[in-house]
Amino acid sequence: MGVVIESSVWEPNPLLYIFLFFACCSSIFLFPYASSSNKTPVLFDHGISPSFLRFQRNFLLVYSLASVMEGLGSVFGEFELAYHGVSREQMVESLCVGYAAALFVGTFLGMLSDLIGQMKVCLIFCILHLFVGIWKRIAKRPSILVASICLSLANSIFSFSFETWMVIQHDKQGHRLDTLNDTFWLMTFFESGCLIGSQIFSNWLLGNNVERSTIFPSTTTIFLAILCIIFVAKGWEDNPQAASFKEYSMSFYIYILGDKRIWLLAVAQACLHFSIAVFWILWAPTVVADGREVHLGLIYPCFIGSRMLGSTTFPWLISGPSALRTEDCLVYGFAILGVVLSIVAYDYQEIGVLVTLFCLFHACVGMILPSLSRLRTLYVPDELRGGMMSLSAAPSNAAVLLILLKGGYYQTIGNAEIIAIAAFGLFTAAGCMHMLKRWGKQPYHNWHKQ
Repeated sequence: MGVVIESSVWEPNPLLYIFLFFACCSSIFLFPYASSSNKTPVLFDHGISPSFLRFQRNFLLVYSLASVMEGLGSVFGEFELAYHGVSREQMVESLCVGYAAALFVGTFLGMLSDLIGQMKVCLIFCILHLFVGIWKRIAKRPSILVASICLSLANSIFSFSFETWMVIQHDKQGHRLDTLNDTFWLMTFFESGCLIGSQIFSNWLLGNNVERSTIFPSTTTIFLAILCIIFVAKGWEDNPQAASFKEYSMSFYIYILGDKRIWLLAVAQACLHFSIAVFWILWAPTVVADGREVHLGLIYPCFIGSRMLGSTTFPWLISGPSALRTEDCLVYGFAILGVVLSIVAYDYQEIGVLVTLFCLFHACVGMILPSLSRLRTLYVPDELRGGMMSLSAAPSNAAVLLILLKGGYYQTIGNAEIIAIAAFGLFTAAGCMHMLKRWGKQPYHNWHKQ
């Protein structure tokens, strides 16, 4: 008699989704009652001017549309490539080309945005997505390399231009400085929510018709890009530099390249971006190692939901009952991230433990992202913010390009070694934040006015 081996596909407990949902709601709605200060989040502060609420909501609307476009690309990217018969080697090649474009072109887009205005560069972001969406509709087999270059440049713009525009306009319109903190964590919260919404929408589009599922995402991207262009062009004010390129270069050299504290902040940002990129490249191979069967589509919302929960802890940490310095929060956050990736790199784990560690990783990321945004506002002049953010991404893009070549193309380095490198970078970032806390600096903005 033959032996029947039953195989099961691992799925997260549905109670995890309920826990993340109620934890986020509780964190948001209970904070005003637990805060020891009179300051409460924007969601509950009825004393804030209607002009700020209108400004914030309009920005978050456009930022959410841009996040959905980014999310559709990440959810459908590999599926579309496989549908068109693209091999694994070609996928790795397209990733390498994309990161190379982000390194050699995207690095300077932030400086360009400071000179010509953030609004124009945000429009370029929309146009790049619009171009790729239209091309996929009219071409039977679009070039994956050109699409990868366009989407990588759009992702580079997304990482700095929207935030920079918001901060500059926030200051220009004279809104309260403390409300920036709320907008920072709401950006992370809304972006994460849009990523989950993009996956749900993508699964609905997928259905049972494979041909239709490769067309609808492009159509949706075209629609969202046009909508975003209209909102940005008609509702946003531009803020180009009044200074010449020479004056901008001198200011950048003095205030950015000449300040060791901003170097520490830039290194920490680069290490975080590198670790996030490594995670999204390797999380699925790590989970399904040794032939384990896992429903990956149900795990993805757990990670993003954890990031949403992490973002809601930001106001608790900086202005809650036991407020901490932002640098202290980042030291602890980066150290936890480093420990999590170290465990994944050097110790075999069951799927449940791995998913728990990865959720903890994203919860810390959700807290770190608005914290870094706040430090950029403290230390970096607004007129140089875009250039600083894009330049700090260059080491990360270079490192990811290197590991793609060594690990994905030539296969001379294993996944565990790559994760270990990312863990070392996170411990380095924790050290940078500790040094930044010790050295201190007179902030660029006078935050004592809050």
